[in-house]
Amino acid sequence: MSAAVVVLGAGSGSRVGAEVNKVLLVLGDRPVLAHSVTTALAVPGVRRVVVVFAPGESDAVADALSPHLGDAEVLLVEGGATRHASEWAAVRALRAEIGSGEIDVVAIHDGARPLADVALFEATLAAARVHGGAIPVVPASGLIRSDGTGAAAGLGVVQTPQAFRAPALLAAHTAAAAEGFDATDTAAVLDRYADVEVAAVPSTSHNLKVTFAEDVALAAALL
Repeated sequence: MSAAVVVLGAGSGSRVGAEVNKVLLVLGDRPVLAHSVTTALAVPGVRRVVVVFAPGESDAVADALSPHLGDAEVLLVEGGATRHASEWAAVRALRAEIGSGEIDVVAIHDGARPLADVALFEATLAAARVHGGAIPVVPASGLIRSDGTGAAAGLGVVQTPQAFRAPALLAAHTAAAAEGFDATDTAAVLDRYADVEVAAVPSTSHNLKVTFAEDVALAAALL
């Protein structure tokens, strides 16, 4: 059995204050997106890595990745107007391999989370095989209610990669497409259309998402 990893890179740079897609910003020795992709390629048992790019950015993404791939290959897929649409485009690209059983689990990862490591991918994929689905979760901190009191204990922040058994993921996305449902993340699609247990995999705040300008500097320091 083999896994696939989808890396979503069809975002923008508006909130980070950049004139280009934030995943194309340089972090250390390579673009943000290249960190996510090369980590995915290094995960044992991964058969296919799909990179979703924003419309009009195929050349820019290819140029950003090619110096860092070595002999490895990735499949580039054009994304849509929303995160959900981009994810659905990637799942469709994997449909034949899922249907044949060549791919049994799929992880969906935000390309703007460049510090997710191989161990987190492995843990999430392994948990998805056992339970049906798995999401990285880190304890929430600094939250308050609207009345000013502290938030309830035990709350967590969900990250990526989120992994699911491939047939359930394909079926859920197919059903979502038929109804025109647009989800905020992969787990929301499965929650609505599949009877799948989703396990929480422990993560840390190190797996940050590059969203604002200060996140770039923080990621560089952690890197």
